[in-house]
Amino acid sequence: MSKSSSKHPKADKPHADDGAPLDDRGKQRGAKHVPFPTKEQVLTFIRESEGPVGKREIARAFHLKGADRIPLKALLKELEKEGQVDRDRKQLAAAGQLPEVTVVQVIGPDADGDLWARPIDQRPDDAEPKIVIVDDKKIDRPLAAGDRVLVSLKQTDADVYEARAIRRLESRAQRVVGLFEKGKDGFGRLTPTDKRIKTEFSIHPQDIGSARTGDLVIVEAEPARRLGKPKARVVERIGRADEPRSISLISIAEHQIPFQFSPAALTQAKEAGPATLGKRTDLRQVPLVTIDGDDARDFDDAVFAEPDTDPKNEGGWRLLVAIADVAHYVRTGDALDKTARERGNSAYFPDRVVPMLPEELSNGWCSLKPNEDRPCMAVEIVVDANGTKLRHRFMRGLMRSQARLTYEQVQAAQDGRPSDFTRPLLEPILKPLYGAFRALLKSREARGTLDLDIPERRVFLGEDGHIERIVPRSRLDSHRLIEEFMIAANVAAAEALEKRHQPCMYRVHDKPDPVRIEALRQFIEGLGFKLARGQVIRPKHFTRLLEQAKGTPYEAMIHTLTLRSQMPAVYSPENLGHFGLALQRYAHFTSPIRRYSDLLVHRALITAYDFGEDGLPPDTAATFEATGQHISATERRAAAAERDAIDRYVAHFMSERVGENFDGRINGVARFGLFVTLNETGADGLLPVGTLPADFYDHDERSHALIGRRNGRAFQLGAPITVRLAAAQPLTGGLTFELVAGGSAHQDDRAVRRLVGEQRRSTPHRPAKLGPKRPKSVKSRGKGRKRR
Repeated sequence: MSKSSSKHPKADKPHADDGAPLDDRGKQRGAKHVPFPTKEQVLTFIRESEGPVGKREIARAFHLKGADRIPLKALLKELEKEGQVDRDRKQLAAAGQLPEVTVVQVIGPDADGDLWARPIDQRPDDAEPKIVIVDDKKIDRPLAAGDRVLVSLKQTDADVYEARAIRRLESRAQRVVGLFEKGKDGFGRLTPTDKRIKTEFSIHPQDIGSARTGDLVIVEAEPARRLGKPKARVVERIGRADEPRSISLISIAEHQIPFQFSPAALTQAKEAGPATLGKRTDLRQVPLVTIDGDDARDFDDAVFAEPDTDPKNEGGWRLLVAIADVAHYVRTGDALDKTARERGNSAYFPDRVVPMLPEELSNGWCSLKPNEDRPCMAVEIVVDANGTKLRHRFMRGLMRSQARLTYEQVQAAQDGRPSDFTRPLLEPILKPLYGAFRALLKSREARGTLDLDIPERRVFLGEDGHIERIVPRSRLDSHRLIEEFMIAANVAAAEALEKRHQPCMYRVHDKPDPVRIEALRQFIEGLGFKLARGQVIRPKHFTRLLEQAKGTPYEAMIHTLTLRSQMPAVYSPENLGHFGLALQRYAHFTSPIRRYSDLLVHRALITAYDFGEDGLPPDTAATFEATGQHISATERRAAAAERDAIDRYVAHFMSERVGENFDGRINGVARFGLFVTLNETGADGLLPVGTLPADFYDHDERSHALIGRRNGRAFQLGAPITVRLAAAQPLTGGLTFELVAGGSAHQDDRAVRRLVGEQRRSTPHRPAKLGPKRPKSVKSRGKGRKRR
């Protein structure tokens, strides 16, 4: 989107001769009859503004006065409640976007001398924003790790910001996880496990406690001083750094994931026992089976399918999805419920699970083990030959799983390679499942969903706890089968609660930000691709774009940019639909052992169908908004911890291969370097700009590239690259690369000329090839980076 002379682009609407803006029908909006803006118009104005805006600016842009300001206030509150916008003091910004002015905490300098920071009191997102402090001249002394600073922010790329310090604030104790070493002088030294913190901490002998050299500990860091290392005191010992099991513990501690259950919760779990049939529907004769990964630790869903015998539904199918009845064991407000809500979800690591519920339930009474009676919540779904749902029926039952199957076993049997175990199940159970799956796929294709292939890594550990190998997780039709069955059940749950006027914790995935879509559209058009313009954007439009790019040199780049243009999925009592799945309503119902959202949906269904006294209490709906925000945050917290643990395992694995060459792709571009993903292991690392061929490199945000000013050599997002592993830091999970081969002449040399021209205009008395003048104490923090 081209820049406007106005600070807020949306304010530059078509005008009549007297300067009054026109409404959507082309009529002049005078002082007497000013149409009140729709929610979509106000949201577009906020999203397209260059920074956060206040209510006064919005009212001025739409010519609202007097009594109109009251409904405007209500409309803005509604947008905030829906999660469409975030409020910072009296300013509003598009959801997920940081405000223009905010408080950050300094993490520390990187290898190039740049200061990194993280936002304070910012709701966690899928990825923590990258904030680089590029100007601290207004601060009386150099900033250091732990300092809290009021800064002004400028967004330079998705989740990347440049910060300029305004003033230092009173610092608070910083919680840091790290490796402890004791010196001969009795003082301790802490090396942080967070790869963004480059500062070591000094620990006075009286603050060491029981820590020993080689321990992983948690410290509270004091506010940084001008001279010397910052000081800290040990508050908790985690374990030994040389123990493989400590890798996951670091992530658990860093992200503050609760891993100990209260005595009351443990007692309650131990006292649990089998459920009786009572008023439940007896499903024990239905040949339900569970299909999970071979590393699954809990089994909370079972499936069955058969052809529909109704002659009016020729080619149709009858599905049954049975889910563990966790609500039978975990009641609202009891000890187990409190700990489940606090955790929000289970967290999965290569060597362990931090479960939402104690093992007696998660792997015991709530797990649908084969040949054991288990209470369940089930839904029968009837679909036609095209997968369109005709009707559904919920029940509370007692089931007995016929078999515990893995994805690989099921797929092998379907492909004509059954084992002795799966051969008897093939005709009566597995083939009907695949028949129903093919029908559901037709419905999915007709809806036009967004299918993004997001590769996952799987770490295999040996008996000693060390890594044996790292491989991409396979994606089989058996995975997709279970996914489609679960989606069908989730849709039925949301529809049922809506029809019966019960509160529902929806899983919502909002439409993409129009500003990001327009930026994506303009960029890909320069590459010869098209994205629908002038109509409501739908998932199928992105799918067509991905199909256009398939097999081209830009496939990986367009896939990455499409993914980054999407909004994060969250939990909310307000239904916004699910954009990616192209569904009007959607809720999570199928995994109550590991997700608190699903437990809430189960309780709502129990109340809706009068299945018992353990449903939702009457006043629970009032807490759904806060609960949705909380469990959305715990989900992101667990995902971040899991990623960090995988990174550390990978760094341990790669530490023996330092000096080797690897093929990969550029998955991120920043002014300080390139983020590279290796093809072989999926490992991610940094290729610093200082290791690139000698030139002065500018970060071209429009084309997502670093471009050399003299030779025009470009390193662009998604491009293939060959690197040498220069260093691996198992403690932090960091990998550092050096360039072996990659980079090419930029496809549009106008970008090179534009960048050079901008730099010359900004530094008229200094030749661009010399780059910005470097301070003696740290490396350059200017926009361009020179490789001498």
